[in-house]
Amino acid sequence: MSGHRRLQWVALGLLATLLPAIDTGMPLSWGAICLMALTGLKLREARSRSELRRSSLLLLVIIGVMAALLPGLGPSLIQLLTTLLALSSLLALELGGALQLRTLLGRSLRLLGAALPLVLVLFLLVPRVGPIWTVPMGQTARTGLSDRLDTGSIANLVAVDTPAARISFASEAPPPPEARYWRVLTLHSFDGQRWERLPGEDSLNALIPAAAGAPMASTREQFWLAEPTLLPMLPWSGQGQPLDPELRISPDGVLLNNRPPIERRAYGFTNLSAPAAWKRQPPRDAALELPAGINPRLQALGQEWKATYAPADRVAAAQRWFLSQPFRYTTQPGLLPGPDAVDAFLFDTRIGFCEHFASGFTALMRAAGVPARIVLGYQGGDWVPQVGGGGYLDVRQSDAHAWSEVWLADQGWVQVDPTAWVSPVRISAGQPISAGQAPRQFSPLGWALLQWRGIDLRWTGWVMGFSRQDQRALIERLLGTRHEWLGLLLVAALALCLGVVLPLMRWTQRRRDADALRRELDRCLQRLQGLGLEPLPGEDLGSFCHRAGQQRPDLDAVLDELARTYLRQRFEPPQPQDQRQASSQRLRRLRHQLTRSPAAAPSPQG
Repeated sequence: MSGHRRLQWVALGLLATLLPAIDTGMPLSWGAICLMALTGLKLREARSRSELRRSSLLLLVIIGVMAALLPGLGPSLIQLLTTLLALSSLLALELGGALQLRTLLGRSLRLLGAALPLVLVLFLLVPRVGPIWTVPMGQTARTGLSDRLDTGSIANLVAVDTPAARISFASEAPPPPEARYWRVLTLHSFDGQRWERLPGEDSLNALIPAAAGAPMASTREQFWLAEPTLLPMLPWSGQGQPLDPELRISPDGVLLNNRPPIERRAYGFTNLSAPAAWKRQPPRDAALELPAGINPRLQALGQEWKATYAPADRVAAAQRWFLSQPFRYTTQPGLLPGPDAVDAFLFDTRIGFCEHFASGFTALMRAAGVPARIVLGYQGGDWVPQVGGGGYLDVRQSDAHAWSEVWLADQGWVQVDPTAWVSPVRISAGQPISAGQAPRQFSPLGWALLQWRGIDLRWTGWVMGFSRQDQRALIERLLGTRHEWLGLLLVAALALCLGVVLPLMRWTQRRRDADALRRELDRCLQRLQGLGLEPLPGEDLGSFCHRAGQQRPDLDAVLDELARTYLRQRFEPPQPQDQRQASSQRLRRLRHQLTRSPAAAPSPQG
């Protein structure tokens, strides 16, 4: 039983390599860890076949749990390999160890292949349920945008080059760099130094995507794969309708995640050219609030613009003023002194990062009587061409960005990025690369990793991207409005799969066994040919072995057993699998006996 145990230890070790990738903030993750530990202990003390059989079944349960936790392509391949090893161990236990490892793996692979049609039917037709056991127990250590904007917070995040999201486009062409703005959340509350979200902002009259205007289209024009974050919001372009009907768009243009943020999230969009309803939502009172007695120079300049210009002209006046001042963009702006930090930036240091420019401009607009707010998200992303065509946009945490939105009565919410006025190259070329850091796509290892991430994105689009709405559309194409027939359709599809797969497996197994037996016979005949013994034209195997035994009396018993073994297995009623395997092994032993026999001249007949 040592071979069975080794297979299970290897499978358990492969599953353990996935542990660093799971999020311990989910209760199901701790369940998987405990199951692995218990399986290891059970495997260590297992002595009988029944105990080893139970540990193999435990491995299959762990694989199912890990598949729910880590549905990506890489983990899925490891889970497939461990399934193969667990099945091989079970087969070896059931067949008594009569098969070699290569044969065990081959049969297990055939079992998995036979199960694929059943899995596909269940995947396509079984109604989806929401995620279970995904309530987070607490925030784990994770990098990403925060729900507040402090001086230097985004500058610190830019130094982190971890993945944030991947985006694929139906047109296979990304938007130009200056249009790559991916919003995540908006900030209204300002105390003079820090911007924050308003209490309960996410639950205020969340808009249903279907109510956004245009009818829902069926084509997926954008596909997103967002990494786990700290926030219950998802990045998006601000245009289009989510294909997942459970996603909601808030009045501030925030895409609200309907699942815990500790999950990697896949979602798509359609109707990208439709008007965005959130852009016409009127501003709140908080969009004009400024703390009294703080940043007096800022408030005085805003009041001057308010008395001089119309609202739209005040934005243009701010742009002219920013361009006329010696502002400088830097990722290391340093600390701003005192409670009048925005005044110190606008009128003294004039050295800042995107958050400084967005904060200063937004406060100026409020002082000028124009409703304004901060938007946090990402700007940019590297386009990664894929081998074989297509590509995706790779957005990193280092692409984190802050900009502003102002309310103009005749236009709605209008995006304004004062960083683009001061440093246009930041918007057109992306975030500068840190000193000594090579571009990812010019490193061979980095290029290979980006290609793999593209394959993973496509895999996720096929599997995780198959949403409940896609499933409903498929069922309606098959059944129309007669959804009550779904159960019958499911049973019929499963019966059809079993009716085709089981006879096919039986036929291929018999053919494979017969072919293995024939290959062993041909090897024996080749050895006999080396001894000067060849069958005559039209001579059957029994007659040839009888004649050859007369010529070589020392081989008579071996040749007689060879003929009986082959003819019995070939022409008698089908034997059990272990007997067919034993016949092939017997022919192999007979061939080895022929190999050890010395060559000799044929003796005369009669």
